[in-house]
Amino acid sequence: MALISAQEVSIGFGGLPLLEEISFQIERGERVGLLGRNGMGKSTLLKMLNDDFMPHTGVIARQQNTRVAYLPQEVPQNLQGRVADIIAAGLLDSDFSGDEQRWKRDNQIQKIISQMELDGESRFETLSAGMKRRVVLARGLVCNPDLLLLDEPTNHLDIQAIDWLEDFLKRWGGTLLFVTHDRVFLQKLTTRIIELDRGKVYDWACDYPTFLERKEAMLDAEQTSNALFDKKLAQEEQWIRKGIEARRTRNEGRVLALKKLRQQRSERRELLGKVKMQIGAEKRSGRLVIEAENVSYSYSAIAQGGVLAAGDGGGSKVIIRDFTTTIQRGDKIGIVGANGAGKTTLLKLLMQQLQPQQGEVRHGTNLDIVYFDQLRTQLDETKSVLDNVGQGRDTVTINGRTRNLMGYLEDFLFTRDRVRAPITALSGGERNRLLLARLFAMPANLIILDEPTNDLDIETLEILESLLLDYEGTLLLVSHDRAFLNNLVTSALILDGSADVKEFVGGYEDWQKQLDEAPASKATTKPASTTQAESKADGKPAVRKLSYNEKRELEELPQRIQMIEEEQYQLTVKMEAPSFYQQESAIITKAVERLAQIHEELSLAYERWAELES
Repeated sequence: MALISAQEVSIGFGGLPLLEEISFQIERGERVGLLGRNGMGKSTLLKMLNDDFMPHTGVIARQQNTRVAYLPQEVPQNLQGRVADIIAAGLLDSDFSGDEQRWKRDNQIQKIISQMELDGESRFETLSAGMKRRVVLARGLVCNPDLLLLDEPTNHLDIQAIDWLEDFLKRWGGTLLFVTHDRVFLQKLTTRIIELDRGKVYDWACDYPTFLERKEAMLDAEQTSNALFDKKLAQEEQWIRKGIEARRTRNEGRVLALKKLRQQRSERRELLGKVKMQIGAEKRSGRLVIEAENVSYSYSAIAQGGVLAAGDGGGSKVIIRDFTTTIQRGDKIGIVGANGAGKTTLLKLLMQQLQPQQGEVRHGTNLDIVYFDQLRTQLDETKSVLDNVGQGRDTVTINGRTRNLMGYLEDFLFTRDRVRAPITALSGGERNRLLLARLFAMPANLIILDEPTNDLDIETLEILESLLLDYEGTLLLVSHDRAFLNNLVTSALILDGSADVKEFVGGYEDWQKQLDEAPASKATTKPASTTQAESKADGKPAVRKLSYNEKRELEELPQRIQMIEEEQYQLTVKMEAPSFYQQESAIITKAVERLAQIHEELSLAYERWAELES
């Protein structure tokens, strides 16, 4: 018998059923990924399996005495007190009745505290978001559950915490059903995938990469089948419209068959549309976007009114120390670090929203900046979806094209009856889509995104990824999504808690490989610019494969060099003409300075080309 099963389960909250007569089962020891677009009922299904509420029809069946533990998307707001006491609340009194059992109870609590690497005496309310989730997970695991249900367990966790969770769940060995948008997490953990799509359930007995291939083949077959069905229906509709012929032949069977076709067509639930995103960039920025020189920033170690104050006196905690970098047009830079390491502080320093206590941050020319705030504070809770994006306008202009605001919001999957609703009714994923819609309606040649992937379903995440990959402006990205970083960024700024920001070439995996290749003593101190070719023991340089972004950069370099050389030629021709020096001195000086810049750009481009080809 299966550990737990759903038998013809249906549930809905008005309109079409959220889940419609779905059936599946989970066997002991499986690690099952639960996938589906936002709003398909994943969290609802987990809550039913946890017995939080009953399905409207159908049955949830469990083996006798099956224990289920559930970790919701959000950490409960009312939790406070000692970590050990919160974990102890997950134990059933019936398991340890009597004074003689108290030592077993205490032993069980200490065992899980040790396994989860927690401090039982810490106050829950003082912990970081990642550690709070770890405590809630410990509270669920302390009773030795047969089935663990996790709803977006990696949300708001830093990469180090995600790596720890992956390793722990692999070693745990129990039965697991989890919802996640983290593709690396899925790939490492799943032994099977259950997908919710348009009210139905699809069972895929395979890992995540195989699922992607089979899913694409299934959608192609569905599209072909629907096209053939629609063609047959159109033919029958044409026949019935002839009327006289239909009555003369008295082909009642054909008429009944047409009615059945109409019924089947009305019941078909179409595949949800994909988010359609565009970024408006009306003008290019200058070649130099941001330059930081010897930037330092610290917070007072003593909270003032509950808020850490900036300061440089005694008792300060240094967040950023002597940070220097140059960001040029077209760079795509990932910012990686543990929660609390200073990633958002670094962004605000680079945006000039914070002023450094030491050093200087300079901006280039013609910058149009849009900023995605991970707390989504740019959204006005008192306004509707429509007003948050339109801000009093009925239209938006993207790349010179004026669009109706309602149609623009439909591209972000907001239905016409949804756009006038207050945003308090939106889910986390819908809020992220709304903020992206608001920001992308503004012209931007510098996009700064602080944790944009939280709560987005995988399909929307991949569309955003593709859009940013083709974006010709400059991108600064804070993310804990390893696949997102790997596929997008050309370099990474690493904050490891030491206040020294380190720069590496490539994405997250490139950084990890460079750390693995570097000597242990140098792994945390040597920047990427000097670790791209670590020496082997025999003195020969280590060979590293190019990342996807580096391959793309290598392909584009010849065209870029050709454009720079063309500009150099045109400017040289102008400067060779005698009339050129009869102009104002400011014009002559500007041309001479530009020619020197072009020479420098060409030198750097050729050096980069040689570096990538080697």
